[in-house]
Amino acid sequence: MEDKKLFGTDGIRGEANVFPMLPEIALQVGRAIGFLFKNQNHHITKVVIGKDTRLSGYIFESSLVAGLCSMGGYSLLVGPIPTPGIAFLTKDLRADVGIMISASHNPYYDNGIKIFGKDGFKLSDETEAKIEELIFDESFKEVRVYRDALGKVFRIKDAIGRYVVHLKSVVPININFEGLKVVIDCANGACYQVGPQVLEELGAEVIPIGCSPNGTNINENCGALYPENLRKKVLETQAHLGIALDGDGDRIVVVDEKGNLLDGDDLLAIFAKDLKEKGQLTNQTVVGTIMSNLGLELFFKDQGITFLRTPVGDRYVVMKMKEINSLLGGETSGHIIFLDKATTGDGLLTGLRLISLIKEKQKPLSELAKLFEKFPQVIKNLKVNKKVPLDEIEGIEEKISQAEKRLGKKGRVIIRPSGTEPKYRIMVEGENPELVEEISEDLKAFLQKKLGQG
Repeated sequence: MEDKKLFGTDGIRGEANVFPMLPEIALQVGRAIGFLFKNQNHHITKVVIGKDTRLSGYIFESSLVAGLCSMGGYSLLVGPIPTPGIAFLTKDLRADVGIMISASHNPYYDNGIKIFGKDGFKLSDETEAKIEELIFDESFKEVRVYRDALGKVFRIKDAIGRYVVHLKSVVPININFEGLKVVIDCANGACYQVGPQVLEELGAEVIPIGCSPNGTNINENCGALYPENLRKKVLETQAHLGIALDGDGDRIVVVDEKGNLLDGDDLLAIFAKDLKEKGQLTNQTVVGTIMSNLGLELFFKDQGITFLRTPVGDRYVVMKMKEINSLLGGETSGHIIFLDKATTGDGLLTGLRLISLIKEKQKPLSELAKLFEKFPQVIKNLKVNKKVPLDEIEGIEEKISQAEKRLGKKGRVIIRPSGTEPKYRIMVEGENPELVEEISEDLKAFLQKKLGQG
């Protein structure tokens, strides 16, 4: 078939009520899943469906359910829950498929559909292509079931409780969080219930912010993309640390007790060092992406740890981890994957493992995090009306080559279209911060001239 029209690097995503995020498309996604997995498994297709706190979540939940039930499938509704919660519950409830309705860190007016298989991992490109093929197949519109073959809907009332039990399982039984003051910013998103709850159950004094969703304030000046509020609250309350999650809870950034911001690279270094010391770092290998800071790679080299890079996107990190049997991987943006406990990035699970480490080592986070010096790195976003492949932009290769020559041997330039938004991301890294900033601005201006701004 032709290139996929609906699925991007992280499911289907876009502005709600604008193609491809239309209720009629969601209905067809439900129908296609009901049909495809019934034929594969020869039993009634059971699908766990969750969502974040966006206003449009109701539209797509109803549409998916209608499509699924019209093909004889069973819908297991769990309400607002983080994306990694859906990955976990799909396995825990022995379902065939899990669907998360979310646009992650995007603004409230966007939404998306992420789909997981029964093993809790995101669907393969091949399976996504089969779903898409059915949706655009005219003859499939005539395929129906009737009478008592129609599907049913069930509301899973203990979904949050099940997920809390799973999260607590990563904390050693002899450790509790008593005596720790933790600020948590849930981005007015999917973690607003489960985040404070699990920390309180483990004994922490919890200071919640960004835990009052109203349908339109998800990711609005809060959460992992806007950590300044978290930093202020940590310093103001003299907390031991602060954790900020994004709208669907699959990524995390952290602030230590001194107000220093720790991103995914910092967290990978902390966890890799600890796992290696305990003899638990499988294959002495960690997986990151092309955006991971060069300073992290040099730190791992010094520690005798192999560091492998993948394209951006936690699905690519997970694929490489499975391929080489690696336990730990992640992205600078804060997707951290522990493959022994999760099948996707999980912000809360990562936060709990970090707090456990603070208790275990009896050291403040600022000490645990003093591991490597980052190379100056700047990431700029350029919003455009339409993304085109990089190799179709006249003069871009020569421009990048010139920039890399100016930066020297330890400099890097990466320009890539976002997989989820109409944007290009420009990353420049090098030893001289002023030069890095100058080159990033120059590249942004060049692209803006060639492509126009959205």
